[in-house]
Amino acid sequence: MTQYKRWYDYDPMLLEVIELLRYYQEELREQAKVFLEKVEKQAGKETVDKFYETVRPKDGGHRWYDKDPVISKAIELLRVVPVDVQKSVSEHFLKSLETIGITKEEIKKTLSK
Repeated sequence: MTQYKRWYDYDPMLLEVIELLRYYQEELREQAKVFLEKVEKQAGKETVDKFYETVRPKDGGHRWYDKDPVISKAIELLRVVPVDVQKSVSEHFLKSLETIGITKEEIKKTLSK
């Protein structure tokens, strides 16, 4: 049986999205905002903010995504939403890359550095 170290390792598409967010934070920040807005519409902004307050590292965090509050909040929410929502969001993120002109070849070059 395969053991996963991180919560997103089980799904190759989700893993790819998390890695892309890591290397293309600026380009994907707007997509992360859209995701947050959709979650806030369904769950309520106060609920999302309360959730984030409970999971946000109090010392500012040491993970790569803790430096940007939008990316951090999006990743933390992505971590707790149902698997079907994770898949849908992953597909949307990958499609948005194509729209802004980031190709698979460019991604592979960046990730191999």
